[in-house]
Amino acid sequence: MRFLALLLTATTLAGCAVGPDFQRPQAPAIGTYQPPDEQVLPSTGQPVAIAGAGPTQRWWEAFGSPELDALVDSAIAHNHSLAASNAALAAARAEWRAVAGGRLPQVDANVRIEQEQVNLSAFGFSPSPALGLNGNPEFHLYSVGGGISYDLDLFGGIRRQAEESAARAEAQLRQTEAAHLTLAGQVVNQVLAIAAIRARIATAQAILADDERNLDLTRTRQQGGEGTLVEVFNAQSQYTADRGALPPLEQQLAEARHLLATLVGVAPSELGATDFDLERFALPASVPVALPSELVHRRPDILQAEAELHAATAAIGVATARLYPDITLGATLTQGAPAVDSLIKNAFRGYDVFAGLTAPIFHGGRLKAERAAAIDRAHAANASYQQTVLSAFEQVANLLSALQTDARSLDMQRDAVAVARRSLGLSRRSFEVGNSGVLQVLDSERLYQRASADLVDARTRQYLNVARLYVATAGGWTQTPS
Repeated sequence: MRFLALLLTATTLAGCAVGPDFQRPQAPAIGTYQPPDEQVLPSTGQPVAIAGAGPTQRWWEAFGSPELDALVDSAIAHNHSLAASNAALAAARAEWRAVAGGRLPQVDANVRIEQEQVNLSAFGFSPSPALGLNGNPEFHLYSVGGGISYDLDLFGGIRRQAEESAARAEAQLRQTEAAHLTLAGQVVNQVLAIAAIRARIATAQAILADDERNLDLTRTRQQGGEGTLVEVFNAQSQYTADRGALPPLEQQLAEARHLLATLVGVAPSELGATDFDLERFALPASVPVALPSELVHRRPDILQAEAELHAATAAIGVATARLYPDITLGATLTQGAPAVDSLIKNAFRGYDVFAGLTAPIFHGGRLKAERAAAIDRAHAANASYQQTVLSAFEQVANLLSALQTDARSLDMQRDAVAVARRSLGLSRRSFEVGNSGVLQVLDSERLYQRASADLVDARTRQYLNVARLYVATAGGWTQTPS
């Protein structure tokens, strides 16, 4: 009864835990990402950012491409880096359960079979035939028993360890969610990159067709006595130079396809067709963007930094608890007998009930230094969290500005292509009637080629920035803490 009373009293005292309790950082009090002078009305045809809760989980479906949707789903199912992240998450959760198990009573059982010889001389006995002591006796000893121990955790060290482990498991969860989100963004970016490279190749092939037409025309004029051999060589030189632009583009396309295969989790030879075309992707009319106060509670890298801050705060409690005494209660019960059939008899039973106290006396300042280090690590984790939030806000602000500038840049590039196309047409007609030389045509072609390539780049950049804005404000994956 006294032992049970001690246990009850100690358990009551164990309700406290030293060290600071974690307080979740408050959401920022700002309502927008950009300063007022950067907030302009959207242009016609430009995707509009709609402030609210943020994108849906399957945000890539906004581009209206079933092929893209299938590739993202395949990547999430088969990407090996993502599988490694999922396995790391499972390990972190198992470690958390292992640490949490230390808060419960620890019960063990044991069974022993021994062959013993007793050294009588060591106990002061001499061989005595009259007493039946003829040398050192040998016998078998069978024992079975068990024990239970319980750390009262008076100052919450084990609870803080479990709290720290749970926070680190959550940090791994958020990292895994970020890996899902990043992988989806990489697949979308790679598909758009393939479509852009194919558009550049189509532009280069169209220019080569124009070069061939110019070369045929200069040869015809030279053979008819209206042109010179110099004009033929100039046209041929332009054709040769433009043809040299195709192999690097084809190599870029091959590398882009190979990278996409790696993201999807297959060998390049297993990827299949990638005939993506920018014209077949829908440009979302609006992009839902999470408010700053919502972003800090949904973006995985911010939530990971928050969980790491939580773990660092709990570690202060773990280090603090080591400065105080620790009490362990326990009991053991053992049955030991020279014969198996005697094990159940009370005469061979033994038990003990114990309480042990361990208190630090002198450790050369190590325990206090460990606590000071834990406090400093918590300060570092807090600074990292604040920096992660600011970096996220910066990224979203940059992409919101890109929505505005991309639309204007695209309009300008379309105008440039239209002007270059008209100039090229006039130069060709002037050359055909003999009013100008072939160099004017070649100059107009170079301007048209540059403008066409810039237009492809502007369109690609707009799609990519929209996809990046989705990733920057999207939430985590379907994983939930367990």
